[in-house]
Parts: sequence; C-alpha cells; structure tokens
Amino acid sequence: MKPIVTALCSFGMSGQVFHGPSLKVLPQFKIHKILERNHRISEKNYPQATIVKDFDKILHDPVVELVIVNTPDHLHFEMAKMALEAGKHIVVEKPFVKRSEEAVALIEIARKNNVLMSVYQNRRLDGGFLTVQKVLKNKLLGRIVEYECHYDRYRNYIQEGSWKEEGDERTGVLFNLGSHVVDQALVLFGKPLAVTAHLSVLRTGGKTTDQFSIRLHYHGFEATLRCSYLVREMGPQFIIHGTEGSFVKMGTDPQEEMLKINRLPDEPNWGKEPQSDWGKLNTSMNGIHFEGNIETIPGNYTLFYTNLYEAIRNGANLMVQPEEALLTIRILEACLESNRERKTIDL
Repeated sequence: MKPIVTALCSFGMSGQVFHGPSLKVLPQFKIHKILERNHRISEKNYPQATIVKDFDKILHDPVVELVIVNTPDHLHFEMAKMALEAGKHIVVEKPFVKRSEEAVALIEIARKNNVLMSVYQNRRLDGGFLTVQKVLKNKLLGRIVEYECHYDRYRNYIQEGSWKEEGDERTGVLFNLGSHVVDQALVLFGKPLAVTAHLSVLRTGGKTTDQFSIRLHYHGFEATLRCSYLVREMGPQFIIHGTEGSFVKMGTDPQEEMLKINRLPDEPNWGKEPQSDWGKLNTSMNGIHFEGNIETIPGNYTLFYTNLYEAIRNGANLMVQPEEALLTIRILEACLESNRERKTIDL
C-alpha cells in the first residue's frame, strides 16, 4: 500500500475535528503539509507534518498528491482551481463553491488535468441517515408520501469575528448546513421537480440567514428540510411517512461531539448511538404489524477517505461525485431565487 501524500489548507474547526482525525487513523494517507498562516496548532497532534504559511509551498511541492481545500467558503474556488491546475487531486469542504458556474469550471479543469475532485459531504455517513437509507431501500414504509429532515441548533448570539456571520446571501446556514440536508435528500430521492424556500434572519443583530424552510417537490410527495439556530428543545431529526407506516428518528449523530473531545474514529464501537436515540418504526409488512425501535447503524466519517483512496489508487467510483455537489449548489441557488421572488422555482 502506497499512502497518498496529503496537504491540509487550513487547521480551523474542519481540519481539527473532521479531516485531520480521519487522515490520522488511516494508513492509506500521510499528512505531509498543513497550511497555518498565524498559528502552530497542528504541531501537537501531527508532528510529522510540515507547517507552511504560503499556499504555494503546497502547490509547488511535487510530493503532494492530494490537497484538502477546507478554507472559508469564499476561498474555495480560487484555491481549488490552483490545486487542480497544479495537477493535484482535491477534496473541497462543503458547500463546494458559492456559485454554480464556479462548480462547472472546476469540474472542467479537473477533467482537463486528469485529476479527481470530491466534496466533503460527510453527513452521508451519519448513523441516522444511513438508517433512513436502509429503511427506504427495504421499502419498510410502503410508498413515501412525506419526508422531513431537521438540522437545528441553539446559538442565540452572534459569533464575533466569524466569516459565517458576515457576507452576502450565500453565507449563513443555507449554504453551510443546508448543503448537508439538500445533499441527503438528493441521495435518497434524486433531483426534484421544483423548489420552494423561505429564508429568515431571526437572531438579534444577525446579518446572515439563520433559519430556512425548504420544500423539494417530487412526483407524489414533498421533502421538507428545516434548519434554525433558535431551537433550544430539539425535536425529531427525521420524520418519514409512507402508505404502510412511519419512521421517526430523534437525536443527532455522536461523531462530531466525540471528535471535539479528541476521540479518534478507530476506537471500538465508533459512532454507536445510545438506545434512547434509536428511531421508532411503526409499519405493516406483508400483513404483519410492527411497532418498535430499530438500532441505528453506526456512522463513520473515515469511510469518505477510504473510498477516496480506492478511487485515486484503484479507479473506484467516488462516493461524492462533483456533479452531485454541483446540483446541490444549483438547488441552493434556486432557494435564494424562491425566497427573493416568493414563488416556487421549477428545475
């Protein structure tokens, strides 16, 4: 096995909590360089990596094969473009880029330079979502008539100095967290027929969207995606109704909180949820009524990178294709148009 020599473009929250730990526990990867312009935070946990203050030190290093573009959203396009043109494979932190035309351009550059590009949609590997996938794949609810997903948080203050609290309409929870729930819906149901969205700024002194309600219109049903920063008492994460029954899932995936306290994803029972968070299934199958909790499939974010290794080294299909991430951006743009025009947008 030849490890993929990798560089991280940032060591903020995403580098410390998501990318770094997965790469650390996987022998398929070697973290070679980390871009930290003002600090040396990575030195403690990744002493083998060289800290650099200039992106060019990564781009012009012939040893680096893979670049993780996990910088603030407004930097994604230019940095991804430079890395692709330097002949590097890349992973771009969600939400990919801020505009669909930028995504189209990057896809063409990657094709032209014969390198792979993926987008870090790690919430496909949340345990709750994996369980929802299994419930739907096995048609345990009959024909789906309603799908609802919540990605709520409680943060009633404005985080000073955060780029997520400043900027234009493409900053805030729509592109940040909305990229996750839209991506999940696309994985489950494919491209919708139309989009209706309502966006709000609810917090005192807020400048960017901190609440959204999105309806994705499909043949015979709608998928409702909701997010708010002012939900102190959490409700269900998933609510799915079908002609034969319902599935309701409480709780949030434990991986992020585990990673924040420096636990690593190679420990036993990683991603395993407490029984109190298991989803409830109430349905009828082949004339038999079932009502009870079903165990959540443990999530594992490292699977994104094990798939990436197989794609780079052995030609496997990418778990997250850049064209899928492009469609997510186009739907988020349709949400902006829908909210602005107060109408449903056909896709």
